[in-house]
Amino acid sequence: MSFEATKREWGELYAFFRLLADGYVHAGTPEAGKDETCRFPVAMIQREEHDGTRRYIIEKEYIHIQGDEIDKRIPREDFATVAELILNGVRDSRTDDVTSPDGVEGFLDEVAIYDLEAKTDDRTDFSVAFYSEDAPLTGMCVRSRLGTMFPLLDGGRSANFKFEQTGVRFAVPTINKINAEGEEDDVLRRMLMIERLGGVLKYSDVADKVFRSNLSMIDLHMGRLLAEMTRLMWLDDITKVSDLTEAIKSLNPLKIKDELINKHGFYEYKIKEFLLALANGMRPAKLYRGTDSAIAGLLFVTGDGEVLCYQRAFRQTFADFLFQNTRFERGSTEKDKYGYLERENGTYYFKLNLKVGLLKR
Repeated sequence: MSFEATKREWGELYAFFRLLADGYVHAGTPEAGKDETCRFPVAMIQREEHDGTRRYIIEKEYIHIQGDEIDKRIPREDFATVAELILNGVRDSRTDDVTSPDGVEGFLDEVAIYDLEAKTDDRTDFSVAFYSEDAPLTGMCVRSRLGTMFPLLDGGRSANFKFEQTGVRFAVPTINKINAEGEEDDVLRRMLMIERLGGVLKYSDVADKVFRSNLSMIDLHMGRLLAEMTRLMWLDDITKVSDLTEAIKSLNPLKIKDELINKHGFYEYKIKEFLLALANGMRPAKLYRGTDSAIAGLLFVTGDGEVLCYQRAFRQTFADFLFQNTRFERGSTEKDKYGYLERENGTYYFKLNLKVGLLKR
């Protein structure tokens, strides 16, 4: 009997099985390639199921599975075989829902895996003990180019920026006409119509006070910087973070000196700090104190099925990878409540939404 799961769910399981089969994982480069000079031995992986914790200890020829209701050994080569079946099944499927390849469901029953996505409260997918099974656990999350990836930031309406509509004072019929312009998600047409009619959208604030404070932990002007980058995404159709940062250097919304921009790399540094904060668990609606979360690293599955490891301990490489391999995305205007002129205390504001994800290729 077969079952269906999404490519994202299969991608997490594939990474898990690949590490168990190989017994190691290569470090990733900033360009999302394999660093042949750096390989981390994997001694044990701890994973949560609905009925408790499982420990998968890597021995020479077997995986020793320990849990409340299980204590058995499975040949490592079986994990390698099933990992290849999953990889081929996902790559051959034209839809996001993938039917389990022949033999996979029986193997999952044998190794007591019932949840393709691990059940954790700390947003990790599983934890890895490198070098020794008694080593401190490193909490990892998996992102896979084999399927749709969870965004690094998808804060909904908490991640909105407010732009005050200045310049011409529009009458209510004009406001209604602007808000009716284009399709629901055609934010750009409404922005251009405001400009065409003599209006100006001037950055005002971060809409959510918790997110405003969280961003201020990185820089007191981080809200303005990200808001202007979000505006550029819409107006100039630039989505890649590194390209947006290059464009923002010319715009210089914070009005800082050229020396800071060009010699110190101010804008690149601030964006990398922001991306690292996201990767380490910062969320718009949750108070952020700058402390590390349970997520200590990222396992990145490439389109070829290569699993790459980025760890908080290797901070610069992790930051460079995020900077080169992330993009701003356009969320749903209905879900995230942005893209229209809205009146607040007698003033009209236009909101834009921030959403950050990993590049798919």
